[in-house]
Amino acid sequence: MKRLKKGQGIAWLIAFVLCLGLLGYYAMTVVQGTIKANDTSLKLGADATDAQKAKMAKYNADSLKLGLDLDGGVSITYEAIGDKPTDEQMNDTILKLQQRIENDLGEESSTTEANVYRVGDKRITVEIPGVTDANALLKELGTPGTLYFIMQYDDQGNANYTTTGRDENGDIQGTLNYDIQTLIDNGSVIATGKNVRSSQAGTEQDKTTGATEYVVELKFDDAGTKAFADATSKAYANGWSIAIYYDGKFVSVPTVQAAITDGNCVINGMSDYAEAEKLASYIRIGGLDIELQELESQVVGAQLGSDALKTSLIAGGIGLLVVMLFLIVMYLVPGVVASLALALYTVMLVSILKAFDITLTLPGIAGMILSIGMAVDANVICFARVREEIKAGRPVISAIETGFSKALSAILDGNITTLIAAAVLGFLGSGSVKGFAITLALGVILSMFTALVITRILINAFYAIGIRNAKAYGKAKEPTKFDFVGKKAIFIGISVFIIAAGFISMGVFKAKNGSGLNYSLEFMGGASTTVDFAAPQTDDVINNQIIPDIQKVLGNGTVQKSTVDGTNQVIFKTRTLSLDERTALNTMLETNYGVTEESITSQNIGSTISGEMRSQSMIAVIVAVFFMLLYIWFRFKDLRFASSAIIALVHDVLIVLSLYAFARISVGAAFIACMLTVIGYSVNDTIVVFDRIRENHKAIRTETPETLKELCNDSLSQTLSRSISTSITTAIMVLMLLILGVSSIREFALPLLAGIVAGTYSSIFIATQLWYIFKCKIGKKN
Repeated sequence: MKRLKKGQGIAWLIAFVLCLGLLGYYAMTVVQGTIKANDTSLKLGADATDAQKAKMAKYNADSLKLGLDLDGGVSITYEAIGDKPTDEQMNDTILKLQQRIENDLGEESSTTEANVYRVGDKRITVEIPGVTDANALLKELGTPGTLYFIMQYDDQGNANYTTTGRDENGDIQGTLNYDIQTLIDNGSVIATGKNVRSSQAGTEQDKTTGATEYVVELKFDDAGTKAFADATSKAYANGWSIAIYYDGKFVSVPTVQAAITDGNCVINGMSDYAEAEKLASYIRIGGLDIELQELESQVVGAQLGSDALKTSLIAGGIGLLVVMLFLIVMYLVPGVVASLALALYTVMLVSILKAFDITLTLPGIAGMILSIGMAVDANVICFARVREEIKAGRPVISAIETGFSKALSAILDGNITTLIAAAVLGFLGSGSVKGFAITLALGVILSMFTALVITRILINAFYAIGIRNAKAYGKAKEPTKFDFVGKKAIFIGISVFIIAAGFISMGVFKAKNGSGLNYSLEFMGGASTTVDFAAPQTDDVINNQIIPDIQKVLGNGTVQKSTVDGTNQVIFKTRTLSLDERTALNTMLETNYGVTEESITSQNIGSTISGEMRSQSMIAVIVAVFFMLLYIWFRFKDLRFASSAIIALVHDVLIVLSLYAFARISVGAAFIACMLTVIGYSVNDTIVVFDRIRENHKAIRTETPETLKELCNDSLSQTLSRSISTSITTAIMVLMLLILGVSSIREFALPLLAGIVAGTYSSIFIATQLWYIFKCKIGKKN
């Protein structure tokens, strides 16, 4: 970067303050709106004034979009029409509904993190966050049912339907001349939505005019392909149309323009892409294995309680202030610069979350915590390098330039590796995994920008305005000499002992309880008990009185709750209950809270994290780890670096898994977020050490076990302060959640804190030692 003159330095600082002030004001408006909009004590009653309604409307407009866990949303229960479906049909329908919500609603409104789960034998509940109008959502989602492809005429030449054009809304007006069953019996229904393998909106060029046309591209299964080949050949010869009929109305009536014999169909004539996507969406939702009817819909409150969001934001704010104070004490002027850059990073992240309408959930908060840690880490790496250059005798301005230049490779490698993981998880994952990946990717990109651009500009500006004393920037101390490699057997032995103890613990609990880990409702399903109280219950009463009473009856276990908007109902989700336990629970509620037995309804529910979602998440993680391994191999030109980093990553995951086993912490959606955070943190931490080894390795002329050992020990000593500083700053953020958060947040923060400790431990005491072992045992010595 070109050296700044004093005037330029002042100008840059003024520009920065203005940007920080404007973005800070916007971010504060968003945070305030988020807190106020979700504060149950501010809910408006029927007698609210216009001014109060306008104020609340502004809060809602300013608020971030939150997930079910932090905000609540709409709950819709569907029931299968007809006979009891098979388990396979129910599971397939649940998966297709999840894909429908994520692919169709998500593209338009950034809706993610929805829950779809089985209730009893014939019902499916859909929970979608951030929605307050159940009727509007039902209209957008549509009724999951059967879609029919109907020939215009039957074999006797009778018209099967009559259309009269479109109404003012653009909907096709028409009627069927026979009922659906009659059309099926006479062979006029040539296929249904179940025969459609895929339905996608697209564009193509008109062969005559060259204009862009909006179309829907369909692919049929084998049965659909044969039926369409016969039907379209006949329809094309006679100039007939084939109607697409769904949910009691015509969604499209295209004229057949050619015989379709290969199972690939294109429907044209759409006015724009939105119309094409709407038709494609109808066809997708019409391909369910069973037909569903809406049973009930209601607006439900936050699963973690309204206090969870407020306490998490307060904890994050206090954590940021403590981190900034730590940086200033540790790094002096560079610490002030890092704090300013971190402030800008935070307000930019909040602004982007709002601008792109990204749904924020507990896993998303985990991604933000990790990205804040990485933002601090990038600054710490730069400042540590600057101090080393000052210690080597360079002038301050030269030390700044050289330090940032030398830190570049470590920052890029660490962040790009994490970005690769986020990209794969976002592409292949779903639900909470995708939410985590989005917030992590945004955070990583912003952290690189603030560290490599903003921090560098600011520190040069501070130097330009006259802060040039080397003491103000600090000087690196002589690294502590310690034989990290010589004691590798002890360090590896400690890890093996903890991991082995964790697996033994899982084995003992599996033999005793049938489950090695304490799986939560999201994984195992359970029971849903709806209680209609005589009066509304506050979050404080529910969390501190009713839920502890339920746990006393059922034994200490996870109890999730959600309130139903506009009623006195509270839904409690617990593990599966026996008849005796249900009776005891009902008796306690009647005795302690005066509810009648008729006001309590219970039913079994399925897991919200389906087997397919678990498989998708696992595949996404494996693919992400594979691509990280390839990148590290490519960058370091040594598979032993990549292998060591991945083994260290697995080590960290197993350490956290052991904690879940020891402490019987509930394994739910937060478990996935925690493990993903540990993976991202572990690799980034390890790469910084490996980057120093790669740099120092250039000075080695002859590779021997002794020189390699000295290389590893020196590199670890030189990066030790950076590793500890980064761990402390990231741990501070999590520790604030642990201290100030509600119980559900604390349950998430504890294993996350353990993951940070494990990641730091492996980067110092495991990864480099493994590389040394591989280097000495595998491959030729130079």
